[in-house]
Amino acid sequence: MKFDKNNYEVKELTLENETIRYRAFFNLVYVEKPVNIAFQQMHIFAPEIYYEGGEVNGYRLKTAPVFMPNQVGGYMPGDLEQPGLSKFETDKVNTIFRALAHGYVVAVPAIRGRVQKDEKGFYNGKAPACIVDYKAAVRYLRHFAKELPGDEDKIITNGTSAGGALSSLMGTTGNHADYEPYLEALGAAKERDDIFGASCYCPIINLDHADMAYEWQFQGVNDYHRMNMQMSEGGRPSFTPVDGVMNEVQIKASREEAELFPAYVNSLKLQDAEGKMLTLDEKGEGTFKEYIKELVLHSAQKALDEGKDLSEKKWLAIENGKAVDMDFTAYVKDITRMKTAPAFDDLTMDSPENDLFGDAATNCRHFTKYSKENSLAGGDMADEMAIKMMNPMYYVEDQGAAKAKHFRIRHGERDRDTSLAISAMLTLKLRNCGFEVDYHSPWDTPHAGDYDLEELFAWIDAICK
Repeated sequence: MKFDKNNYEVKELTLENETIRYRAFFNLVYVEKPVNIAFQQMHIFAPEIYYEGGEVNGYRLKTAPVFMPNQVGGYMPGDLEQPGLSKFETDKVNTIFRALAHGYVVAVPAIRGRVQKDEKGFYNGKAPACIVDYKAAVRYLRHFAKELPGDEDKIITNGTSAGGALSSLMGTTGNHADYEPYLEALGAAKERDDIFGASCYCPIINLDHADMAYEWQFQGVNDYHRMNMQMSEGGRPSFTPVDGVMNEVQIKASREEAELFPAYVNSLKLQDAEGKMLTLDEKGEGTFKEYIKELVLHSAQKALDEGKDLSEKKWLAIENGKAVDMDFTAYVKDITRMKTAPAFDDLTMDSPENDLFGDAATNCRHFTKYSKENSLAGGDMADEMAIKMMNPMYYVEDQGAAKAKHFRIRHGERDRDTSLAISAMLTLKLRNCGFEVDYHSPWDTPHAGDYDLEELFAWIDAICK
């Protein structure tokens, strides 16, 4: 593990009539004992003008925040990326380019994923490898802080979906002893791995309770509609629609999972901003559900204030330009179900999350009591510690975990990949413990990220300046 400040390239790139000149430090291996070296290294980029004594948006060489986006989706490996066009939207400039143009130092780590194996055929990217790698990359930045560009006390992580989950974990589990044996085994730097801010788009978190939350929201909606993605030889995605109706086993699982959710919500002892307890009764009704409805109404109101016509949304009551009420059941039918029950811990162990919780010799395992007891595949249960280390909810109140000072969480109003309750519970738990969270459910937004970079960068500027 080393850093040579003289080993760099100066590059210039023009996209969409905007030109950036930047200094690139490529392929920095961030651990002493990598087990998959291609996915345990990172690129670091900085505006070249900083090395010429200049500034961008008031930032200079040692005052610019270090923006640290990950490229993880579906808990698959996160690739190394460079400024350029988006991998999935080839007509769109990527976030790395935009962040550099805005004046941030950008550190982009590769991160191991659930499908990777070593030369002997053993898996080396199962949980908690992805979050351990992210932490190790932060420790590398801290270890070489004096020689690197940017302010390593102002690290902002960013990610979408599983990447959003990793960003939320970075924000809640800083320096916690649970991860230390894994970091030590890789030869990670003996530094802090807490961060300053966490940007989390539609985080797929709380996996051991996500099935309950999904069925609480979508209970009674038995038809599903999703798009299956395939990658072409050229690396571009194509999508095929898949529509169907859940079978009797899945419908039974949906009902039984939904019945488990109230007890979990009530165990969290969540409160709203006025101190009112947010709970559910045995039927899934109560103040917590009203809180979730308010999130959707707030999203609708913002859309109305921006001049959008929402009259086609028959589940939404609008009076004098105000979104005043909603039919939650009709809303859920409108956005439609995406996943069959159980949505995450599949009874046949055929989900990305079952894959995530395998071990070195086992591809897939269960990670919830319900699916283990009702397994159709006779699957084993994942290690309790691995399940814990992938769930930020366990660390919010843990005094042994350093938390980020600032969180920004976005979960689209039409996102069906996980329940809106999942991000709402994390937000509430963080706020109840005194942490600052900028939270919103953008109107008519599906499972996606980096769609509001101007607002994201404004948030980063506000917390860093």
